[in-house]
Amino acid sequence: QVQLVESGGGLVQPGGSLTLSCTASVNFFWTMTMGWYRQGPGEQRELVGSISSTGSANLADPVKGRFTISRNNAKSTVYLQMNSLRPEDTGVYYCNAKRGSLNYWGQGTQVTVSS
Repeated sequence: QVQLVESGGGLVQPGGSLTLSCTASVNFFWTMTMGWYRQGPGEQRELVGSISSTGSANLADPVKGRFTISRNNAKSTVYLQMNSLRPEDTGVYYCNAKRGSLNYWGQGTQVTVSS
């Protein structure tokens, strides 16, 4: 059974940093496109960024220059380094794994940016 387990969320002050991790128990992790999504209070889930099997990364405009997405295939883990956090970054962050028709989600981790 495929599992994606996120960790690293928490409460941080504006301007602070957090690093989220997502470890996947999935065959052929290195072939999957990994993504991070978030859902703020009363909002729809939105894409934060993704990284392809070849390591090509894309980030949504609101987080460009502040967030970095990376992966370690040996550890079946994808990371989201978040710097210069803002209150509007608050939400539940979800890890996603895709390959063809396969699409898996983690349970989410809460990130709260508040003073």
